[in-house]
Amino acid sequence: MIRELAGTLQDVVGLDDASGYISVVGVAVGEQIDRQYRSALAVDRLTRAQVTDVLIDLKQRIQGDFFVIEETEDRIVLGNRACPFGELVRDRPSLCMMTSNVFGHIAAQNLGYAAVDLERTIAEGHPDCRVTVYLRASDDLPLTARAYHGR
Repeated sequence: MIRELAGTLQDVVGLDDASGYISVVGVAVGEQIDRQYRSALAVDRLTRAQVTDVLIDLKQRIQGDFFVIEETEDRIVLGNRACPFGELVRDRPSLCMMTSNVFGHIAAQNLGYAAVDLERTIAEGHPDCRVTVYLRASDDLPLTARAYHGR
């Protein structure tokens, strides 16, 4: 059902608008997930290390296979070998906006700012995903990175 919904949106309104609609859902989901993790950890705000752990944990809980490739003060680079949507994500890159928005929202709400770049995705036909979460605004960010701002 999710694959067909995303496909219909992409076919009817185009990839950009379909991604926008899915982004709205992603923000709402990101808010809920962020609240639940902060509550479970009994903190008002997650640290950078906790944000990384949360991003990995939440994707593992929904059958993703995300892992840290690189982590610095400025960014978190994640790889993924298995999409939570499985093979249904193929040719539905708008579904990747869930990952972008959930990751971006959680990082920005806790660390003040995030920009998420979906560098490579299974949805686009790659064998794996590579997602970079930038933690500082910069003029050098890729044009494909989506910015998120904290409260």
